Amino acid sequence: QVHLVESGGGLVQAGGSLRLSCVASGITVRLNAIGWYRQAPGNQRELVAYISAAGTTNYADFVKGRFTISRDNDKNTVYLQMNSLKADDTAVYYCNRLPAIAKSWGQGTQVTVSS
Repeated sequence: QVHLVESGGGLVQAGGSLRLSCVASGITVRLNAIGWYRQAPGNQRELVAYISAAGTTNYADFVKGRFTISRDNDKNTVYLQMNSLKADDTAVYYCNRLPAIAKSWGQGTQVTVSS
């Protein structure tokens, strides 16, 4: 069973940084495309960034140049470094495979950016 645990969220001022972690079990991150998604209140969940099995990275336009996705194969963990945070980045952040595994959505980690 695929299990994904997100952590690293918190409250930060606009312009600040956070680093999110996604620890995976039941799935090998280096063999799959893994993405970070987010959902703000009243909005649908959206894809923020993903890293392919080959290690290539892709970003939504609204985070390009500010966020960086990476992975540690030994730790089976995917990270999201978020810099220059904006109030609009406030959301619950989740990780999942691409395509997403419906039963594997975790609790997510809350990111709140104060302006």
